[in-house]
Amino acid sequence: MTPVEPRPPLPPFTRDSAIQKVRLAEDAWNSKDPQRVSLAYTPDTRWRNRNAFFVGRNQVIEFLSAKWAKEHDYRLIKELWAFGDDRIAVRFAYEWHDHDGHWFRSYGNENWQFDALGLMAVRHASINDLAIGEGDRLFRWPSGRRPDDHPGLSALGL
Repeated sequence: MTPVEPRPPLPPFTRDSAIQKVRLAEDAWNSKDPQRVSLAYTPDTRWRNRNAFFVGRNQVIEFLSAKWAKEHDYRLIKELWAFGDDRIAVRFAYEWHDHDGHWFRSYGNENWQFDALGLMAVRHASINDLAIGEGDRLFRWPSGRRPDDHPGLSALGL
């Protein structure tokens, strides 16, 4: 089992620390490294993702591995929506294409709850997919972390 290490920023969140937590999550997901992403969650994390429910880091790794095997050229932007002492709500959009080259923009909202070590204990995600043309893509940075000067969701009108 992977040791549990604190993941700053820690609750209680301020606006600035919540924004930082959201960006760190975005960066991890844009790495498309399921093991790296899983370390931000408690060992017994509980997830609802669309219509899938699962518990624990191992199931997170399995889910993300399957996700990124299907969703090619994945690019994600997350934005803080609201926060409380140990909770953060985000909205997000990501672009990807399937094996046949059909592009999609997936829109969603997530509700996160953290433990005292700053690990996400609960994640609820609601997501909808919209087919788009390649020419309609907005997320065109090289694979990996979104550049700091790339517009966020609000600036893109999403």
